[in-house]
Amino acid sequence: MKVDVLLGLQWGDEGKGKVVDVLTPRYDAVARFQGGPNAGHTLEFEGKKYVLRSIPSGIFQHGQINIIGNGVVLDPVLFAEEARALEASGVDLKKVLKISRKAHLILPTHRLLDAANERAKGGAKIGTTGKGIGPTYTDKVSRNGLRLGDIDLDFDTRYAAARDRHLRQLEQMGDAADMEALRQAEVKFMEAIDYIRGYEIVDSEWLINDLLTQGKSVLCEGAQGTMLDVDFGSYPFVTSSNTVCAGACSGLGVAPNRIGDVFGIFKAYCTRVGSGPFPTELHDETGKRIRDLGHEYGAVTGRERRCGWIDLVALRYAIMINGVTKLIMMKSDVLDDFDTIKACVGYEIDGKVTDRFPYSIDDEAAIKPVYEELPGWKTDMTKMRSEQEFPQEFSDYLAFLECKLGVPIAIVSIGPDREQTILR
Repeated sequence: MKVDVLLGLQWGDEGKGKVVDVLTPRYDAVARFQGGPNAGHTLEFEGKKYVLRSIPSGIFQHGQINIIGNGVVLDPVLFAEEARALEASGVDLKKVLKISRKAHLILPTHRLLDAANERAKGGAKIGTTGKGIGPTYTDKVSRNGLRLGDIDLDFDTRYAAARDRHLRQLEQMGDAADMEALRQAEVKFMEAIDYIRGYEIVDSEWLINDLLTQGKSVLCEGAQGTMLDVDFGSYPFVTSSNTVCAGACSGLGVAPNRIGDVFGIFKAYCTRVGSGPFPTELHDETGKRIRDLGHEYGAVTGRERRCGWIDLVALRYAIMINGVTKLIMMKSDVLDDFDTIKACVGYEIDGKVTDRFPYSIDDEAAIKPVYEELPGWKTDMTKMRSEQEFPQEFSDYLAFLECKLGVPIAIVSIGPDREQTILR
């Protein structure tokens, strides 16, 4: 057996949670492989809305194993809040959720460092969510991090050493911590650590590979999106982990030859949160209209998302990097009432048009998107349940995208509910 991987192809917020929920019945296990609690995966069904931050999106289905992998950075306090809310809604979380003992922990002082680092950047700030994710990954790669498995060792000593090192860093930055607030945060942190002890903490790499050996199927769930990958995204305005398909290998302990299908998710348009370049961003009424119709506000942060037309240059690049085998298009219903739809098919740079994503897109003034315009479908598709019901203009739009991208669109989402999902 091989694992299938599901990930975002744009700047995140593509709708991964909903699709994982829809696909989970096909699998025996769902495993999250990277990212932190800034990623809100939204699911809607039976008239209820759920936002998951660290817990995989397969927990609402039929008792599948759900795994938080070693590539995830875990905030114990936010995890405990999220888990208790799910338990209160009737989910038997302790029965289905396993957590990797190699997952790194977000400490209270990581949040302080995150805020201090952003302040120090001034006008060049990244626009992080301030949840301590970047500093946690920094500690990981500098070999100073604390992992979940450390809670069974001399954790108090290790925690104190990490905290004191962070406080020295803050002092060197001229950004001293509020010690009383930190002490209160530490009390909550240690209470959350005790709560996590009630879950099964596992060597997730062994668990996943044992499942495959037994003939079980596994879906790997990514967070954020390809264009936020620390290596291949719009650096430095990126996240701190590998959001691409290769991240599933390092974030779960799965060998490259065990990767099967790669599901790439994209919106029928583009959005971005926070700072960073965005070539097809619309600063006009059309951009505002897309944002309002698509309810484009962060599921966790509530931050307003920047909106623009679909960028096929970036999308082709993301498909190549990830080895995408099947595409999934989200939020096509947001464009139901537009007279025309635009798609960026190239970048004009220094008078020359290219369809290759360049080394840097920081100088947006130097990049002029080249658009093709297609007729809109002017039809409410939210109640449709098969592709035979699609208006011809929408079918033509799908065919246009498949031609430009070279990969079939296997799933089309026409609304937020799990029932509003068309398998092609």
